[in-house]
Amino acid sequence: MDGGDTVTGVEILTYTAFSSDPTGGNPAGVVLDASGLDDARMLAVAAEVGFSETAFALPPVDGELTVRYFSPLAEVPFCGHATIALAVAHAHRHGVGELRLRTLAGRVDVSTATADDGTVVATLVSVPPRSAPLADADLAELLAALRWSSGELDPALPPRVAYAGAWHPVIAAADRKRLAELEYDLPALAGLMQRNGWTTIDLVWRESETVFHARNPFPPGGVVEDPATGAAAAAFGGYLRELGLVAVPAALTVFQGQDLGRPSTIGVGVPAEPGSGIAVTGSAVPLPPGV
Repeated sequence: MDGGDTVTGVEILTYTAFSSDPTGGNPAGVVLDASGLDDARMLAVAAEVGFSETAFALPPVDGELTVRYFSPLAEVPFCGHATIALAVAHAHRHGVGELRLRTLAGRVDVSTATADDGTVVATLVSVPPRSAPLADADLAELLAALRWSSGELDPALPPRVAYAGAWHPVIAAADRKRLAELEYDLPALAGLMQRNGWTTIDLVWRESETVFHARNPFPPGGVVEDPATGAAAAAFGGYLRELGLVAVPAALTVFQGQDLGRPSTIGVGVPAEPGSGIAVTGSAVPLPPGV
């Protein structure tokens, strides 16, 4: 879907973010002009697009674009991959440069530039990140839903709930095999996430000091798993800085989607200043018609 939608009468673009290959990354819908659309119509468009998120941009006010994010099931306060897709789509239409976005989570600044291979790369700076303890009862219920045991966790990366526009529990596996064998109880996990207001579960494995692999179950979005989750990557960068688990400033790489067959690469820039926004970088390309 890359043109006007015959049901809603709005132009819907489709991009995949955090990849320069249409077969990789995380697909998102983009509506560059959502003027006149109310919440019900935005939700209907997102459901029709069918991707985990669709971003809706409203006309700028005082130099800021108001952006709303909808999964096929509900609105979410912020979505990283849809922001990257929106920024690249905007650059393709209006040229590269700087954007100021007004989201339900707060202001998010985004810049776009053209890479040497001609693709457009976008970098967003998240709202100030923070984290909170994960209650023992919630952790036990979460591990049971994931069908993981506490002995399979990496003690160097303690479970915690992290935020950079949306809340994501961070659960670290001790080895890559545990991450690769994801098979969870979807109804149980969905219920737990709904009660706690969690957007995805950020399951990670640390390959090296600056390289991580991630998988993100996403029942609230109506999908089993997200191939690339920029909001979770930003939250994770804040978590690492807050707990002193990475030397800052840091340039991190998060690989996601490999186990789904949609490989994604997310750059995460972690400034040294406590509480400052986390930079998330990725490319995005249009999806072919009919995808």
